[in-house]
Amino acid sequence: MAKSALLAGVALALIAGSAIAADLPSRKGPPPAFVPPPPAFSWTGLYGGVNIGYGFGAGGTSSNTWGYLTDAGTGFFPTGGAYSATANINGVTGGGQIGYNYQFSPWLVVGVEADIQAADINSKNVASVGVGDGIFGPHVLTANSAHYLDWWGTVRGRLGLTLPSMPNLMVYGTGGFAYGGVNRTVSVVDTFPLFSGWGTGVYDNTSTGWTAGGGVEWTPMAFPTWSVKVEYLYTDLGSTPLNVAAVATIPANGPVFVAQDQAYTRFHSVRAGVNWHFNPFGSSAPVLAKY
Repeated sequence: MAKSALLAGVALALIAGSAIAADLPSRKGPPPAFVPPPPAFSWTGLYGGVNIGYGFGAGGTSSNTWGYLTDAGTGFFPTGGAYSATANINGVTGGGQIGYNYQFSPWLVVGVEADIQAADINSKNVASVGVGDGIFGPHVLTANSAHYLDWWGTVRGRLGLTLPSMPNLMVYGTGGFAYGGVNRTVSVVDTFPLFSGWGTGVYDNTSTGWTAGGGVEWTPMAFPTWSVKVEYLYTDLGSTPLNVAAVATIPANGPVFVAQDQAYTRFHSVRAGVNWHFNPFGSSAPVLAKY
């Protein structure tokens, strides 16, 4: 009997302890912190950077026509001539660019870009043409010309394509307005058996035209504020007519020498550049409320 009473007491104590423990307050660990996913990659935003490259000729020519005025200056004698010489310009170019992109969809990017470039792009050539006969007899004309592009720039639209599987790589086409500082000097000497004439003309002005091309731009995912690009452009700044002035003749009473020269400023360029994106991915991560 005593043993049964002891067992009953132990059972009651266990039941009472469990009930008391159930009524005690409990402590639970904090919920895991919510980490928002990184924003999706986007080309949208303002950017700026620098570039360097090389410009090379696109079949440019320098053409010249010349003649002689009467003493009264009434018109050309029909004893002039003409020549055409290669004037391909080549050299280093480099500068900076600024632009803005807007990504309309996972595969389409539209933007605008302006750049300004320093340049050492030039050509020099000498051409000689012999004329067998004429009013003043046989003669040889020699023209020495220099053609420089000192600086240039563009304002262009850009249309880019990306792949959802590789959003940080963009292939784009571009085109728009181009302008540049063109400097040309032409010296012409025409030698006859009894006299010679010479003159020099200078063109130094801003020429305008158009440009078009394309490129590839890539952003490393580890450094989303930076991108690198390689770009090709064809640029045509039009023709630069040049009149040879300050003419002298030997003897002093010889016919007056005049000449007109024209050349085109057309060139290809290949450039590599780096851009800094001021607003990577277009927007910041969402703000989470704290409680």
